[in-house]
Amino acid sequence: MHLSEAKQASFAGAAVVLFESRQSKALAGRVADFGGVPVCAPSVKEVPLQDSPALWELGANLLAGRVDVIIFMTGFGVRLLIETLSTRYEQEELLGCLRLVTILTRGLKPAQALREYEVPATIAVPDPATWEAIVETLRFSERSLPLEGKRVAIVESGGASVRLSDAIRALGAHVSTVALYRWALPDDLAPLNAAIDRVLNRQAGYLLFTNATQARHVMQVAADRGQAEAFRQACRGLIIASVGLLTSRELAQQGLRVDFEAVHPRMSSLVVELAAQARTQSGTGGEARVKPIASSTTIEPAASAAPAGSERRQSAPFLRACRRESVSHTPIWLMRQAGRFMQAYRDLRSRVPFVDLCKSPELVTEVTVMAAQRLGVDAAILFSDLLLVLEPMGLGLEYSQGEGPIITGRVAGAADVDRLREIDVRSSLKYVFDAVTMVRQALPDNLPLIGFAGAPFTLASYMIEGGSSRTFTDTKRFIWRDAGAWHALMDKITRALIAYINGQIDAGADAIQIFDSWVGCLSPSDYREFVLPHTQAVIRALKPGTPVIHFGTGTAAFLKEMREAGGDVIGVDFRVELDAAWQAIGYDKGIQGNLDPAILSAGLDVIRRKARYILDQAANRPGHIFNLGHGVLPDTPEAHVVALVDMVHEMSRR
Repeated sequence: MHLSEAKQASFAGAAVVLFESRQSKALAGRVADFGGVPVCAPSVKEVPLQDSPALWELGANLLAGRVDVIIFMTGFGVRLLIETLSTRYEQEELLGCLRLVTILTRGLKPAQALREYEVPATIAVPDPATWEAIVETLRFSERSLPLEGKRVAIVESGGASVRLSDAIRALGAHVSTVALYRWALPDDLAPLNAAIDRVLNRQAGYLLFTNATQARHVMQVAADRGQAEAFRQACRGLIIASVGLLTSRELAQQGLRVDFEAVHPRMSSLVVELAAQARTQSGTGGEARVKPIASSTTIEPAASAAPAGSERRQSAPFLRACRRESVSHTPIWLMRQAGRFMQAYRDLRSRVPFVDLCKSPELVTEVTVMAAQRLGVDAAILFSDLLLVLEPMGLGLEYSQGEGPIITGRVAGAADVDRLREIDVRSSLKYVFDAVTMVRQALPDNLPLIGFAGAPFTLASYMIEGGSSRTFTDTKRFIWRDAGAWHALMDKITRALIAYINGQIDAGADAIQIFDSWVGCLSPSDYREFVLPHTQAVIRALKPGTPVIHFGTGTAAFLKEMREAGGDVIGVDFRVELDAAWQAIGYDKGIQGNLDPAILSAGLDVIRRKARYILDQAANRPGHIFNLGHGVLPDTPEAHVVALVDMVHEMSRR
């Protein structure tokens, strides 16, 4: 179900009880957007422990270089640690020391908090980031240091991480724990008591829990009232929704059945996904009688509950390769893997114009899923087009048979840059986000979905040239004549892309590819001056934890600069040897590529030999994703594409 359908299948006036504290206002707004009546009942507060001796000892050890690994459990803990230690130490010196140690974050929030201080997380354990997942990541991630004899500091959340610290000690590390704050009940319990009364009086439809402590505190207050069992009984007639596995585990331990768990463990996603599956019947007196949700994410009170789809996908070879982890085989997907070489696609295109297809979430889902299943690839890529973002900015977009895209209202100077609109991607490109959500739900749980966008330079060149070009003379002339207008244009595109790509991530994309298809027309010095800062700004602003593949063609002369611009994986074309490219990029980045697409029209023996050559160049290093050096050509035999996928899987089997 995509987002437009979610609006129709909304909370329909039901009371939705929210136990969130710090972000209760934002969460309440999302509930209201989907037709619910939000009931805010804050259940936790953080009490800083600024006089903790362990805190100041960690600060001294950091500055003295006596810390090898830091594990941050929460985003709040990151900010509290840095801001508190900055009252005694120079913040820049402190941040410099943090940049020298291996940093592991539990989930995405602490990684995002670190980025606010321009401190990169070495490893971000994907949500739900259980203590077991953290230990497994430390043991098996190729990026982590061996822990034997290492000094590991755990910056705890509101409670002690005893099992985590014991498990890391068992790996031979010296572990210290730092408690920065503790969880406590709010000073004002009136809203929480009122919410419990609502539940007991059958005046609520949904209970939303966004962390495990909320479950403990709600049951603590109910027990203090002598109504714990009555509360549990009353909850059986409601829908209890959990943000993720850790919260679900705690709810189960408290004797509360979890009816719904978010696939994407974020608060806003919890509301959207729950609204999409809500089935309500209007009651009387403002009540809502809610039918149970038949959901694949329903969890019974047991710690061994099946993991959500997003968890299973994190173990998929494609996402493991993006993180440069060991894989069972080299993953493969193909640019333009849904295209004119497929008979089913040609049949559809004979009935539906290209732009109409791109704007139909249902048809996008059909094409995307069909291609991934037909080819047997390790990732699906959203069927869409790089240039869709240009229309809401005020340009016309047409596709002429055999001639490619034609952009009207092209950009020729500073005045044209000024008239380009700042866009609200959530409304103007909603059909793309709806398609991402629909595709994600239609794909198998363990198959990752790649979203994508054009890079700022490639989009700008289309705007200026009015379409494709062989020489990009107009683009280069624009850059050299009016550098100020050029940077203003790139800034506008950058702002639109950040919102557009983050919207795809929110809608369910597991990874992102940024296509800089035309950037190879530039010299390395022009790339550094006119492109790198803008591409870098896009990648740095993307939500952490989602791998980014940065792809360009003709970029052999400035692969190091592409690496500097950003991306977890650098995609290279077929005009450079893969081993030389990877050496230039650095082995601490993944690489994607790079079979010449034309080879797929040769014999199967040639395809096997050329694929083997590329696999040999990769030498089983963690981080290689097999792909073409550009998209599948229209006249490629479909059977040859299927054969290539099978060959790569067979020849790379570990």
